[in-house]
Amino acid sequence: MSNEFSYSIKRIRFDENYRPADSTRLTTNFANLARGEHRQENLSKTLRMINNRFNALAHSDNPSADRYSVEVDIISANMDIEGKGDAFPIIEMLQTTIVDHKDNARINGMIGNSFSSYVRDYDFSVVLSEHFNKNPGAPTPSSFGDLHGKLFQYLLESEAYQANFNKTPVICLSVSTSKTYQRTANQHPVLGVEYQQDEYSLTDDYFHKMGLTVRYFMPAGSAAPLAFYFAGDLLSNYTDLELISAIATMESFQKIYRPEIYNANSTAAQVYQPSLKYQDYSLTQIVYDREERSQMAVTQGKFTEEEFIKPYQGILEQWAANYETQKPAVKKRAA
Repeated sequence: MSNEFSYSIKRIRFDENYRPADSTRLTTNFANLARGEHRQENLSKTLRMINNRFNALAHSDNPSADRYSVEVDIISANMDIEGKGDAFPIIEMLQTTIVDHKDNARINGMIGNSFSSYVRDYDFSVVLSEHFNKNPGAPTPSSFGDLHGKLFQYLLESEAYQANFNKTPVICLSVSTSKTYQRTANQHPVLGVEYQQDEYSLTDDYFHKMGLTVRYFMPAGSAAPLAFYFAGDLLSNYTDLELISAIATMESFQKIYRPEIYNANSTAAQVYQPSLKYQDYSLTQIVYDREERSQMAVTQGKFTEEEFIKPYQGILEQWAANYETQKPAVKKRAA
């Protein structure tokens, strides 16, 4: 395995004064919230949503629902392939910090939450698109996502990651609109009621190659289940406050990004298929340009091809051939 690859970690605070850097991959989501004359109002409302949701879930010894607030940092992992100082922004996630105003304490929240990746954009918007254009109706290539999965696991093993974070990430995303979910009898005090599905989505399989498995939970007061991607034991490895920070942060963003699902006026049924065509939902007071997001994924996928994949293709292929990944032992659980 090559010793030339190195990661560095950069962070920027997501607050009322946030202005997206040109290099940030999460610009495709957060720039929608941070532009125009009402940008500070948009950002303030988003953070208020996160804080209110956190306090609603962390209600113990919190009678006024104002004990906690959540700080959010955008974490960028940049990879230097050749050791020359030319770093490419491989992966971005979020880190939360919980401020306990009652005890005047700062508590580590979740690392992970959202997940953005230039290489993932390349895989889905370039590789997969070209494959299906040439082979209509063909299955997804068995090697799809292999390189990305190895780059992610290599990040978690890196000195840079381990110096900054003491736990593996938990990624919290929307459930797939192409799958049907069945409510189970299992209920967690923080994560809520668990849902399962018989067949995993392409995104689920993609994250599996990153060494992550998935479970679906609908927290109390939520309209729909969330997909939690994790390594190890989701229920034992993280504190209640860490889990709550992930729910509060990502459910708030999903209410903005996908109000048809997460800001629906009715709760997910026993058998549930999410749909972006659902009409009975409420809009937040925050504008998000979903069409721009889909266009940017294609643009940044092509950018990744030209600036990262093609220039380093030989090096990446040789490294990936020698790198052994760790996948979850159990990928799918019976419904």
